[in-house]
Amino acid sequence: MNFTLKTSKYAKEILTQLHSSTGITPNLLIRYAVALSLKNNRADVELQPIVKDFTDGLVLNRNTVTGEHDYVFRAMITQAAGKELTDEQYFPGYFNAHLERGIRSLAAEYKSAGNYERFVRALLL
Repeated sequence: MNFTLKTSKYAKEILTQLHSSTGITPNLLIRYAVALSLKNNRADVELQPIVKDFTDGLVLNRNTVTGEHDYVFRAMITQAAGKELTDEQYFPGYFNAHLERGIRSLAAEYKSAGNYERFVRALLL
């Protein structure tokens, strides 16, 4: 079992930028990004798990990223995949795929909101 998440350089840059602008820690930003990816999931577009091992991004522990909600993330990601996932497929494969797709949505949300307060409101709605 793999308990380490390695993000892309792009995800690292966005997470670092959002953390410095909002004060929200990367692990929470990752949860929001994955949630946005799941929210915008389309049945006609199959998301492929990421099997590439990124070397220039963030390296985070699974428990730090998903916390006590790991089983919830696994259930939602499995539902979105439409098939049963092994532990190795779920994390880091599909989890990272949702992170990489969701981080773009998260960055767009922040840019659209224009400031921290509106960003948080947008995430809560």
